[in-house]
Amino acid sequence: MKKRVLLIGLGLIGGSIAMAVKKEHECIIVGHDISKDHENLAKRLQIVDEIGSDLEKEAGAADLIVLATPVEETERLLDWFASFETPPKALITDVGSTKSKIMQKAIKLQDKGIDFIGGHPMAGSHKSGPGSAKAHLFENAFYMMTPTPSTPDDHINELKEWLKGTHAKFIVMDAEKHDLLTGVVSHFPHVVAASLVRQVEQYANSHAQINDLAAGGFKDITRIASSSPAMWKDIIKHNKENILQLIDEWAYEMEYVKDLVKSENDQGLYNYFSGAKSYRDALPIKAKGAITSFYDLYVDIIDDIGVISRVTSILADNKLSITNIRVIEAREDIYGVLRVSFQSEDDRQSAKESLEKLQFTTYVAM
Repeated sequence: MKKRVLLIGLGLIGGSIAMAVKKEHECIIVGHDISKDHENLAKRLQIVDEIGSDLEKEAGAADLIVLATPVEETERLLDWFASFETPPKALITDVGSTKSKIMQKAIKLQDKGIDFIGGHPMAGSHKSGPGSAKAHLFENAFYMMTPTPSTPDDHINELKEWLKGTHAKFIVMDAEKHDLLTGVVSHFPHVVAASLVRQVEQYANSHAQINDLAAGGFKDITRIASSSPAMWKDIIKHNKENILQLIDEWAYEMEYVKDLVKSENDQGLYNYFSGAKSYRDALPIKAKGAITSFYDLYVDIIDDIGVISRVTSILADNKLSITNIRVIEAREDIYGVLRVSFQSEDDRQSAKESLEKLQFTTYVAM
């Protein structure tokens, strides 16, 4: 008899997990989502095998339950599971970006004999919904797991086995450490990006040219500010203590920079930028981190009719899907630069090779 997986939440992350599980396991995946459109599309694309209407019944029959829902909805579901007269026997996991509060809820489950292991796959995409789901979305990404202190190792290994089709790098740590580290490298940078955008917006009200000037590199360094406001509101609330500490530390850092600027400290300013450059340049190039990776390829193009169409045709002929494309620079000479974004490093490398065979000049960094 095939094992059953109950997947609650059929967006990009939930759909991608379902596809990765189906790659490695002969199982029946039952999906549920508050959006009927998501349910119908996931069924049509065979991401799920069945749509579950009676969640309590499906939870009782499941071997694995995946909560691919926003953090606050996940908390509500954990309370709901804890209220069952007959607790589900399934191993339960989630995909939330913060873990401490969720793991506090998990204590109630543990008291009822329900196994819960927190999960956080650190990958995403420009797109959303089940139509954008990819089995390889998590490949080489970090997949954090936050068990309770008393969770048996064999339960952790069971979850890894279920998720082996993701080809992710599993890391096990406690919830408090997870929230601190993701706060530093993901949550707080989103706050900074949003604040930079808001500052520029204030100047744009009185300087009409700001929007044109900000359309290049500024958009690139603040792209994460375009993420879902509803999602980030919840994430920041749930990681409140770490975010407050990081804001205080950032304010101290800015006071240090302010002093360097005020005193015109030539060597101090050089060392400040040099130190930042050295650390950033030493970061892993191919590894997927806490913030969604963008696999951009830059292509020199002649300002001529049909050249962009030619580039996209070459990519289509090689069955390479792009996630974004735009001209990012107009030079004074005859060349422009086309930036093409891909979903994976492999796609970018294949595109580079395909275009260079036809005499296009490409590079991966500007």
